[in-house]
Amino acid sequence: MFSNNPVLSRELLVNLRSTRAFVMQGLYASFLAALVYFSWPGGDPEWGGAVRQVSPGVARLLFNLFFLGQFFLVALVAPTFAAGAITGEKERKTYEMLLASPLKPLTILVGKLLSSLSFLVILIVSSLPLMILCFLLGGILLSEIVRAYLILILAAGTFGLLSLACSSFFRRTSSALVVSYLVILPIALLCVAVTRNDDSMTRDFVSIAVLPPWCLAIWTLVVVVVNRRLLRPPDVGSEGNEVIDEAEEMKSAIGVVIDRDLFPDKLFAPAKRTDLMPDGTNPVLDKELRSEIFSQGTLMLRVVIQVSMFISIFLMAVLLFWRPDWAGYYVAYVITFNLLVGPVFSAGSITQERERKTLGLLLTTLLRPGTIIRAKLLAALRVSTVLTFLLTEQLLLAYVLVPNLQTRFWTLPVYLLIIATTCLATTTTGLMCSALSRKTSVAIVTTYLVLFALFVGPVGLKLYMRDFVESVSESKLSAMTISSPYAAALSIVIPPDKSSMVGTYAAANTPPVRFPGGFAIPVWGMFLMFYPLLSGVFYIIAYVAFRYRWWRAGGTS
Repeated sequence: MFSNNPVLSRELLVNLRSTRAFVMQGLYASFLAALVYFSWPGGDPEWGGAVRQVSPGVARLLFNLFFLGQFFLVALVAPTFAAGAITGEKERKTYEMLLASPLKPLTILVGKLLSSLSFLVILIVSSLPLMILCFLLGGILLSEIVRAYLILILAAGTFGLLSLACSSFFRRTSSALVVSYLVILPIALLCVAVTRNDDSMTRDFVSIAVLPPWCLAIWTLVVVVVNRRLLRPPDVGSEGNEVIDEAEEMKSAIGVVIDRDLFPDKLFAPAKRTDLMPDGTNPVLDKELRSEIFSQGTLMLRVVIQVSMFISIFLMAVLLFWRPDWAGYYVAYVITFNLLVGPVFSAGSITQERERKTLGLLLTTLLRPGTIIRAKLLAALRVSTVLTFLLTEQLLLAYVLVPNLQTRFWTLPVYLLIIATTCLATTTTGLMCSALSRKTSVAIVTTYLVLFALFVGPVGLKLYMRDFVESVSESKLSAMTISSPYAAALSIVIPPDKSSMVGTYAAANTPPVRFPGGFAIPVWGMFLMFYPLLSGVFYIIAYVAFRYRWWRAGGTS
């Protein structure tokens, strides 16, 4: 299972010997080294140039930054490696050949899991010397470092197995990836909330006595489920079975059922056309909305809707009704949902045409490149926006029923504009990456990297500079976050209701961005002005890349 596993040997040779693996590891180690270098206390002339004694708080901040950064790296990277482990075999038409081999299902599972997590474990271990440097600053126990790496290894195994389970249930990597993120991110946030408790005894008890047995229980359950599915696979057959009959699927559907003839289902899944197409209709847009996006069935969509709505009910009770001044955090949840779901519908819009060998046929039609690329954008944007705005019903309900939100009713359209702008940004980013990539998996991963750099990166950089750089003003720190919808949503201040207030006011009070002459614009205003321009740039890049391929197809025909 381990020493003589051909699946593991083949995957390790392909993944770890690639140039991309060495480049990613070098960049990751260099980034962590830069953080330590710029955070390291400098020499003091009064001490003869020697490093002055620093407070334990500096080492603690650096340790927390390292742990949280690596933990969320595990949560974000583990699905990208594991979610395509089995769906990749299905997409390459080698799934049935793998199942027909003499290998046992458990051997295949172990090989896929270890090969998917090996590079991630290498990244985690490569940060250990830098973590030891933080230990030398003082204020950190060696047991805390051991506990942190124990949590990281347990998280990598748990998140990898959950992603592998999603990969066994879906036919496309994009579907498995988005469901993996929706399942993993709530677990990751809960784990961080528990392990970052201020009480050291509670942290140690949870990390050592609670998390390991729960992780082992999850591992056992997932291994049994995936092993049984590989032993008796229900998704093998001819290529014609890949297009699923929705009528048959609805008969066995559990929970949410999508009916294309009812509202609001018909907004994102219009019924298939049974009549002739009217004149002037964009055939690519009509085909994308009615057939292409849901050609693989609605299982992924139903799971996404049910999981997101279940989480939104709990968050609505806490963030909107119990603490209405935390409404921005609920908007941040809606933004996170779109960040995960939006790229799925746009990042494969062009690469899937290439993978199906239909891109050349599409380029040689009478349709202009602008018509095709615009149809791809509108189809993905429509589905992404409608699904995202399904989660705003709770926000509208809170503004109707909660008095504290009624007095700040003007913030509701601002929140909705931030969500709509985020939908546009994620869709155009996915379309651009799809036009520049050759594989759907590469386009999806690239899209997520770009969006995380735009959405999450500025917030993390702001927190880092606030803790370690004292000379930067709050206005300049706010200007750094204009590309983040999270900063935009949390910059809208809703005062707490004093009559029902619990604890202290915890909303992020972000100062506006100030310009010379005393002119100031709030962060959410800068965000709403910045992203339409950036989305336009991304759309132009996608159009130019697609038109170049159209020009080459016309020149070689």
